[in-house]
Amino acid sequence: MKKSLLLIFACLLALSVGLAGCSSEGGDSKKGKTMIYGRGGDSVALDPAVVTDGESFIVTEQIFENLVQYGKDNTEIEAGLAKKWDISDDGLKYTFYLEEDVKFHDGTDFNADAVVENFKRWSSSKDEAKYAYYPSMFGGFEGDEGHVIKEVKAVDKNTVEFTLTRPQAPFLKNIAMSPFAIGSPKAFKDGEKFAKQPVGTGPFKFKSWKPNDTIEVVANEDYWKKGLPKLGGVKFKVIKDNAARLNAVTKGEIDLMDGLNPSDLAKVKENNKLQVFERPSMNVGYFGFNTEKAPFDKKEVRQAISHLINKQEIIDNFYAGTAEPAKNPMPPSISGYNDSVQDYEYNVDKAKELLKAAGYEKGFKMDLWAMPVARPYMPDGQKVGEAIQASLKQVGIEAKIVTFEWGAYLEKVQAGEAPTFMLGWTGDNGDADNFLYTLLDKDTIGSNNYSRYKNEEVHKLLIEAQQLSNEDERNELYKKAQEIIHEDAPWVPLVHSKPQLVGASSVKGFVPHPTGSQSFVDVSID
Repeated sequence: MKKSLLLIFACLLALSVGLAGCSSEGGDSKKGKTMIYGRGGDSVALDPAVVTDGESFIVTEQIFENLVQYGKDNTEIEAGLAKKWDISDDGLKYTFYLEEDVKFHDGTDFNADAVVENFKRWSSSKDEAKYAYYPSMFGGFEGDEGHVIKEVKAVDKNTVEFTLTRPQAPFLKNIAMSPFAIGSPKAFKDGEKFAKQPVGTGPFKFKSWKPNDTIEVVANEDYWKKGLPKLGGVKFKVIKDNAARLNAVTKGEIDLMDGLNPSDLAKVKENNKLQVFERPSMNVGYFGFNTEKAPFDKKEVRQAISHLINKQEIIDNFYAGTAEPAKNPMPPSISGYNDSVQDYEYNVDKAKELLKAAGYEKGFKMDLWAMPVARPYMPDGQKVGEAIQASLKQVGIEAKIVTFEWGAYLEKVQAGEAPTFMLGWTGDNGDADNFLYTLLDKDTIGSNNYSRYKNEEVHKLLIEAQQLSNEDERNELYKKAQEIIHEDAPWVPLVHSKPQLVGASSVKGFVPHPTGSQSFVDVSID
């Protein structure tokens, strides 16, 4: 009793001086300790269907589950809430056989009707700004010409059948993505409340959210996978500065952090109380143009700026060897990558020629939107923005750096307000479609195509590639699309990074996933 009282007093004292502390003794003793995860920004919302950012998905991955899921360290498809499935010979019908006796956190049943209601919620919404991922992955909404899903039907309590309008090669990989996790229909009928108090079937249940500070989830005692999770809970703690997060994990105030400054990597490796985790590279950081806004509606201007940005210098200064230059909008780790594309060389004279041809020989003034938070593909968006600003000045382009709070930044860029912007993408499913179609097809303007880029030839190639089952044939189409996109230059692809995370040596079972988010179901703390 005395020991318990002393411990409680110590925790309260730590909290009173602003520490994240006492992680080593937190949580439900039956399930284990509570892990504190430090990150650079808060979640936008906790309804996985309406967000596009990793800060939201890292939380929703603990609360929700999908019909199928990825492997622990890859994007191979495994059973999830569906224990098995059949695919018709023509690729138009998928029949899923569901796990039985699974409950949502609110006590309601997970079953085929719940799956139908989730997909109906997304497909009938007609709101591409809110449900950005659904039209990006399935060609639009119910009634749209390109919509891939014709019908979702409950065959019986534990069997659900999907009928497609045309074959979609990455269909299983698409429905394994974080946005298509299955939520409680009873809970999401409460509207906006669901985004703040989410209800899924996952290993952890939502407990509380203090905006811009802490989100807490606790172990689901009735989780259908017996013996899991191993943790008593997870607290997601916002510590905006990368160095401050590292200081917190070094002091034992948090247990795990993302967004390590690459320059601090050597120091971390020397500390035997810490361990480094490298997330497999499946991302791209980029500088994007709104192709609907002058002067960036001119290809020559976009090409000129492509010649002005010294990618290797950016990598040397801000990535400390943990990134490689990007020349395509998808990383080399993705099948269909076109290595024959020749990057725009750093060449100020060439940039001047192109600007003169476009009628901007003396340069111009512009806004450069820079990210306010550290992301896996860009550890310090503000500093990279300043480097780009300096490069543009060489040809008389005066760039004013603009930024907003993370949620507002994403919303405004999606709405087309930014003339130029810095962003990136971590692949959701390991397929080329998830980069090229999702980010740069005319169908996804208003959802994930922030550059508002449209090219009919690219569109035809990407739609044809979706319908082919032969991987080699698909790859040839994706390579052609990359050549056209490179010529049109709606982005300056900057880097493919190797994100570094740091944890206390007591953290066990953590495997960083290439998609950027993963469940902590198997993680424990000694």
